[in-house]
Amino acid sequence: MVDHVQSLARGLTVIRAFSATEPELTLSQVARATGLSRAAARRFLLTLADLGYVRNDGRLFSLTPRVLDLGYAYLSSLTLPEVADPHLERLAAEVRESASVAVLDGEDVVYVARVATARIMRVTISIGTRFPAHCTSMGRVLLAALPAERLEAYLEGAELRRLTSRTIVLPAALRAELDEVRERGWAMVDQELEEGLRSIAAPIRDRSGRTVAAVNVSTHASRTSLQAVRRDLLPPLLSTAAKIEADLTSVSVTRT
Repeated sequence: MVDHVQSLARGLTVIRAFSATEPELTLSQVARATGLSRAAARRFLLTLADLGYVRNDGRLFSLTPRVLDLGYAYLSSLTLPEVADPHLERLAAEVRESASVAVLDGEDVVYVARVATARIMRVTISIGTRFPAHCTSMGRVLLAALPAERLEAYLEGAELRRLTSRTIVLPAALRAELDEVRERGWAMVDQELEEGLRSIAAPIRDRSGRTVAAVNVSTHASRTSLQAVRRDLLPPLLSTAAKIEADLTSVSVTRT
């Protein structure tokens, strides 16, 4: 390949030779791990040391915290969907159900990331799909996180449409449900958006603790009981939310 810079590739190979299990390596070990000659490995290590990416105590080489800059440069360019996507992929594969991330826009939730394993709704959900917040698990997580005055304004002015026989449409009943969501830290909706659809959602918070999005898992009532949703879907969902938050914090740190 004409445009391939071999020296850069070799330098990155030297960095990747270090790991959590082998944080310190001798010159011979680096040469062996990378397939480079001792002389070439030494040149790359000394160059990386001059740049501040490697330290040497005379015998052992190890990476310095400056190496993190290489990853942070990538993280700082990511958007919420890009941060969330790999986590949704792993979550969907683990629970074998569809997983999504949404944000609140007025009275609706808007899908910004999604990994679908099977179609369980009459409508096709894609990026940009909107649903009423009051009858969705992600919507309730996001509504529950609103400041009190904004929530009251929503409850006074929102059109709480009845989409199924189970949909909560009374402001007082929705307020009580949101109080419970706020207290327990997650929301579950049973067939309020569409008959047969169950979903469970958790908040995604930024480094200040402000809820900026929600992540959910949806399933069909015919194959997953309410007990199974809590037992089998909630723990991996909460774990995924925490991992997305951790990555968002890294992104936020690099942008400040």
